[in-house]
Amino acid sequence: MANITPISTESCKIGFIGAGKMAESIARGVINSGVLPASNVRTAHLGLRRTVFESFGTKVFDQNSQVVQDSDVVIFSVKPQVVKDVVLQLRPLLSEKQLLVSVVAGVKLKDLQEWAGHSRFIRVMPNTPAAVGVAASVITLGDAATKEDGELISKIFGAIGKVWTAQEKLFDAITGLSASGPAYIFLAIEALADGGVAAGLPRELSLGLASQMVLGAASMAVSTGKHPGQLKDDVASPGGTTIAGIHELEKAGFRGILMNAVVAAAKRGQELSKN
Repeated sequence: MANITPISTESCKIGFIGAGKMAESIARGVINSGVLPASNVRTAHLGLRRTVFESFGTKVFDQNSQVVQDSDVVIFSVKPQVVKDVVLQLRPLLSEKQLLVSVVAGVKLKDLQEWAGHSRFIRVMPNTPAAVGVAASVITLGDAATKEDGELISKIFGAIGKVWTAQEKLFDAITGLSASGPAYIFLAIEALADGGVAAGLPRELSLGLASQMVLGAASMAVSTGKHPGQLKDDVASPGGTTIAGIHELEKAGFRGILMNAVVAAAKRGQELSKN
């Protein structure tokens, strides 16, 4: 630990191994928020994604090896099925002067550290709302990652939303809730919009109202500090329309369905991480 070289937040260069949507969201967030200038962000790609990254000032190399050699922080943002081969291929170029980060779902730190040959590694679980700057990201530190490393990564991922720190043993549950959760809410928005259409609303108006309503309700849950149950009670007046709708949801087991979805996704994540 004594040989760990601190990385300056102001001058560090971050490189993405993988140039997909998540890497793009993080890169755009870091640049747009002013955490780092575009000149300090790099990736590698030979296809159409090259133009996307170049469009907002990112330096784009031809090879991943060039990214590693020119970066202080290396963020692995590739598919789970290829991450082992990618890390092993780059291993000769990796050193503990660099901080390694993985946003790859279902791949544990112990494996990442073994493949990389050192343990200055941080695992991050973001989610798809990173694309609009409101991600829920959770980080956990590897064996040699320092407190300062954690603060640096929290700052980087704070550019695309909110960041929490948790033990890695909780990551399967986190996957089931915040990583898979946006899909549950998209499904709910679609169903609510269908309900509006069934009640007589035009499709476009119904979808707009459903989407904005979910956004507003989530904002209230975050900003007011009130328990969701209290916020629900504030809307549901005695004998009114809202409690009639809630009654139908309760009869259908709405809460239990959502709880079961989170638990099922967490269980599947646990199964996948063992493969």
